[in-house]
Amino acid sequence: MGSFSSSTRLSRLSVKVILTQTDTTVGFLSQDEKKLQDIKSRQSSKPFIKVYKNFKTLLASQHRIPSKFKNRVRRSKKTTFIVKNRAFRVHESSLDSQVLKKYFWHYSTSANESSKNFDRDFCMQKADIIVENKDGLRELSSSSLYKINHSRRKRIR
Repeated sequence: MGSFSSSTRLSRLSVKVILTQTDTTVGFLSQDEKKLQDIKSRQSSKPFIKVYKNFKTLLASQHRIPSKFKNRVRRSKKTTFIVKNRAFRVHESSLDSQVLKKYFWHYSTSANESSKNFDRDFCMQKADIIVENKDGLRELSSSSLYKINHSRRKRIR
């Protein structure tokens, strides 16, 4: 695993699949939904969660969040929301990675084969870039999931 000291090298990278420890579990991140579908052998009808760098970026992306829940979304930790069949999370990354700082958003999914547990060898083969800190990659619990509309919030997981 190499380290980057210059962000100019990163600008030449095409859309890649990144393996990293997210705030909830080990995950694949990419801006290319098709690449993630291929890795996970997932149906194209099943959407991915879109993770935003911060709340301001989420609002700029034309996501309409019901006023009643804006504060909850802004302050949430380890929580995914679904509004009008679009799943999203806000996560300000604590990793000091130039690769992750470059993007304002990315699609996210757990780093495993569909309906299987984390397998480090599988993930290492499928990822283009691996971002790992001193704690390594650990499978933890998934995020809470809520479906919200203009009047109510329903817990899904």
